[in-house]
Amino acid sequence: MTIEADFVIIGSGSAGSAIAYRLSEDGRHKVIVIEAGGSDFGPFIQMPAALAWPMSMKRYNWGYLSEPEPNLNNRRITAPRGKVLGGSSSINGLVYVRGHAEDFNRWEALGASGWAYADVLPYFKRMETSHGGEEGWRGTDGPLHVQRGPVKNPLFHAFIQAGKQAGFEETADYNGSKQEGFGLMEQTIYKGRRWSAANAYLRPAMKRGNVEVVHGLAERIVIENGVAKGVEIRQGKALTTIRARREVIVSASSFNSPKLLMLSGIGPAAHLQAMGIPVIADRPGVGANLQDHMEFYFQQISTKPVSLYSWLPWFWQGVAGAQWLLSKGGLGASNQFEACAFLRSAPGLKQPDIQYHFLPVAISYDGKAAAKSHGFQVHVGYNLSKSRGNVTLRSPDPSADPVIRFNYMSHPEDWEKFRHCVRLTREIFGQKAFDAFRGPEIQPGEAVQSDDQIDAFLREHLESAYHPCGTCRMGRADDPMAVVDPECRVIGVEGLRVADSSIFPHVTYGNLNSPSIMTGEKAADHILGKAPLARSNQEPWTNPRAAVSDR
Repeated sequence: MTIEADFVIIGSGSAGSAIAYRLSEDGRHKVIVIEAGGSDFGPFIQMPAALAWPMSMKRYNWGYLSEPEPNLNNRRITAPRGKVLGGSSSINGLVYVRGHAEDFNRWEALGASGWAYADVLPYFKRMETSHGGEEGWRGTDGPLHVQRGPVKNPLFHAFIQAGKQAGFEETADYNGSKQEGFGLMEQTIYKGRRWSAANAYLRPAMKRGNVEVVHGLAERIVIENGVAKGVEIRQGKALTTIRARREVIVSASSFNSPKLLMLSGIGPAAHLQAMGIPVIADRPGVGANLQDHMEFYFQQISTKPVSLYSWLPWFWQGVAGAQWLLSKGGLGASNQFEACAFLRSAPGLKQPDIQYHFLPVAISYDGKAAAKSHGFQVHVGYNLSKSRGNVTLRSPDPSADPVIRFNYMSHPEDWEKFRHCVRLTREIFGQKAFDAFRGPEIQPGEAVQSDDQIDAFLREHLESAYHPCGTCRMGRADDPMAVVDPECRVIGVEGLRVADSSIFPHVTYGNLNSPSIMTGEKAADHILGKAPLARSNQEPWTNPRAAVSDR
């Protein structure tokens, strides 16, 4: 059985949905989006406060695990990716961070010409409707609604105040001209609902009548005489070929995009031959350059009953859920990440490299309380690690999970920076603003003081922040390790592009949903042969004390 469209997109996630929206905009092209997962309907995904649920459900998550990580006590680290309409934007923490200007200038320096900050800022604006963002720096009529939380809990205010007392900057909009500092965190939430790529982009596109979602597992890109002609998908026991009259676009995630390229004969020749896969294009960069963010939870007991601990019992979770179902309001309408900080770890740095998400409860990601009491925590991480891993095939069977090796903490600088994160967080939580709330430290715990003690804690408690990228790196066409050129075209195969976080030459500073959507927006213009949006001449803020101080 064969179905046909002008463009075939593999993956309905952050980038794929944005591409489908833009390619179908003028009504001239038929677009098919292939999605291996099912519907995103229901409160587990749509209620922002329920964010821990879909990530722990096999129904919505590919459920990948890394191989044992040698620097983290050989633990296998969870590596979730969305297997549902909207992809990972339907199971993520709903946090919206564009990244720092220097991230995109670094991309250009690494060979992604036309992707400097001046080039991508107009795309960030095009995709957004910002509620409360900095005028002139934010979008006002894009599909993606971005808001701040209600910030009612006194602990949010204590965190921002403590940052100022410690001598750090404050920022009114970290997605505007000034990222560095303490401020309010932004959320992809609209009218109380998760504003995923499916809600923002894919559903409006499907209403146009020229976009169709086909459910099935993409097993192989059909390549004839060096040209991508379609995609072979499995639906139950049946194999179906979806033909592309113009192009095939892979937006399947940093794990599944390289996996699909390799299954199709595009990748490191020796690895493909070992798997018995005929080599169509020898691209050693496919699956290499895997990067991620790590974080740990720094948790403190609260001496006042102001945290969300009261809402953790089942009965009160049910009350919050019922309130959300009836009104799309109340606690259920926020992801509870409402305050944050973007800090530089040392003098001499051009951009922040440590990120804080503040949460007014001491809890683990699976929703279990860390202590039988009120508390608060930050998720803190060093975000510009030099550690690199890779993704390879486990077998030539398309249903087999890929082999994921992050090689976390393999660079000595990572240890220095994460020790600094522990000590810096103690300094921030030790400020006067927390005097009214500060109880004992839950984790790491006051006894953890020396470098060796901190390292032992980190080896056992560091987790992924779920920001994998880089495995189909964008670069110059003559760069042997580049997989796609700056127009997202796969080097060595015609009619085939990759556009998602896998093409990032370098991990951005912050959560990856926003730059992934931007990548889809910009890739769509390249696919349609449109002139890119005019470059911005806006200059972001730089800290005048950067050379001499970390604050």
